[in-house]
Amino acid sequence: MKLLWNIFLMGLTWLTVNAHAGEPTPLRLVQTIPLPNVEGRIDHMAVDVKGQRLFIAALGNNSVEILDLNAGKHFKSIPGLHEPQGVSFIPEFNKLLVANAKSGACDILDGSSFERIKSVKFPDDADNIRYDPSGQRVYVGYGNGGLGIIDAKDGNHIGDIRLDAHPESFQLEKSGPRIFVNLPDSKKIAVVNRETRTVITTWATAGATANFPMALDENHHRLFVGFRKPAKLTVFDTESGKILANLDAVGDADDIFYDSSRQRIYIAGGDGFLSIFQQLDPDHYEPVTKIPTATGARTALFVPELNRLYVAVPHRGSQRAEVRVYEAQP
Repeated sequence: MKLLWNIFLMGLTWLTVNAHAGEPTPLRLVQTIPLPNVEGRIDHMAVDVKGQRLFIAALGNNSVEILDLNAGKHFKSIPGLHEPQGVSFIPEFNKLLVANAKSGACDILDGSSFERIKSVKFPDDADNIRYDPSGQRVYVGYGNGGLGIIDAKDGNHIGDIRLDAHPESFQLEKSGPRIFVNLPDSKKIAVVNRETRTVITTWATAGATANFPMALDENHHRLFVGFRKPAKLTVFDTESGKILANLDAVGDADDIFYDSSRQRIYIAGGDGFLSIFQQLDPDHYEPVTKIPTATGARTALFVPELNRLYVAVPHRGSQRAEVRVYEAQP
């Protein structure tokens, strides 16, 4: 009887594993592109959709790596940087901006020759970059608490927004003047008016800490924040600051993206997984799956125009540095 029971359990396990293996996945790995001679930590990425180029801030390598997405291969390395963290490509002006942690400089490069046009110096730790096309302004998080403002056309530093701690990920509204800013050192989220350049309110993080990544669903007035301690996805109402959902997520998260066409949330974590959640409605969410990646692969870039999620994998042991390309599935 015991033997028959064991056989039954083995058969049930086989059926379960194979049933899950046959289930459709929200993301399908379609390509890997090596990053030759890239060592150390890899930070954020940016894309030139028209030119089919991916820009990768290779912080530990002091370089920006460029991939040719059409050819599916490494195109060029820009060396001599100082711990690049944030990158942004501005198609209107064909400029590549690179924020450097060690020097505090935001380097403005020509988007074709990659020669330096100008360098805007901040106190230190220049980090995330966001571009506001409506105002043709670039926002750079830096130092112990500031968002620097750069005129995208001429590259001049035209102002600052003061914060009480170093800003990590931040998101700009398209239909309004607000900027939502993660401030992990002061355990809050700041809401900034970029027209008056002031903090208009702050939201507590309800005991969770290390809020690094952030994404915005502007249509539904929802803000998605990733915490590392504990590893959570928290959903905020952007009108009230109220927390609407708390879900377990991948650890060591550094990037979150909202796929508006599928109402999905993708989170990349250094623990070696992608966490994927489904938005059932603006107030309700459920985990879909965790996709294994690689240890340290905590930065990513979702490009809706290309229907692709790019995940940066650093060189660790036998694992080579590369970018893994995932196609979003229906």
